[in-house]
Amino acid sequence: MNTTNTTASRELPGGGGNGLVMLLVALLLFAATLWSFFTGMAGGSLGGILLGLGLGFAFLFVLVGLYSLQPNEAAAITLFGDYRGTDRTPGLRWTWPWMGKKKISLRANNLISQQIKVNDLRGNPIEIAAQLVWRVTDTAQALFDVDDYRGFVTAQVEVAVRTIGARYPYDDFEHKEMTLRGDHDHVSRELRAELIERLSVAGITVDECGFTHLAYAPEIAGAMLRRQQAAAVVAARETLVAGAVGMVEMALAQLSEKQVVELDDERRATMVSNLMVVLCGERETQPVVNAGSLY
Repeated sequence: MNTTNTTASRELPGGGGNGLVMLLVALLLFAATLWSFFTGMAGGSLGGILLGLGLGFAFLFVLVGLYSLQPNEAAAITLFGDYRGTDRTPGLRWTWPWMGKKKISLRANNLISQQIKVNDLRGNPIEIAAQLVWRVTDTAQALFDVDDYRGFVTAQVEVAVRTIGARYPYDDFEHKEMTLRGDHDHVSRELRAELIERLSVAGITVDECGFTHLAYAPEIAGAMLRRQQAAAVVAARETLVAGAVGMVEMALAQLSEKQVVELDDERRATMVSNLMVVLCGERETQPVVNAGSLY
């Protein structure tokens, strides 16, 4: 996915000052306001009353500019809609009262998407759900380049899951291709890269992600289960036959090497047939004792 945005915002540092100092100033102004006002009232001095009112206005001016930030929280500072910087320093902060302050969380967020139906590389319908841990890295992009960055994340997760789900088959019975079920780590890394690219326009990164649900759709689940069972039976038979052939070869070689018995081609074929039946049969064999001559 190639994203081009010529008007992309970029986070700028700054925007706030030490709020503890300004809180001390506010307390001093409050005390001075009370002293001036009551002194003027007691002495009947209009100047003292006006001074008290002026100090009271200054106290409110300082008080309105105070704001606080929690750890892993930031505030975007704006002046009449114009972005001026982002304050990331936790604690009590202060800025000019006419500056706008919009807070945004920088903490990690966990999202589990809804199960969606996707056609894999071979066209088989499958159900997929993903989980991801994401966080805001650029506050200016998250606040000013997308309308709702949380909703944007939810929408892009579904698109990315559909893209990755259609890129690979669900399973490969011959184990020759990369699959969604068999190569979970690789597919998860590719999903994370896809999400990072899609969410970069909103100043968001993905720390980790993976599939929480991966299965065939109900309409083909039964048929695919029977196919998997048949493939497993064939694979088991292949292993069993390969082992039986090796044991028969070893038995014939040892009988011939130690000259236990001499077998012509017909008897050798009969012996091979009997051994294969014993080794490959699903039921226990019943021996037949020959009490007569060999021929």
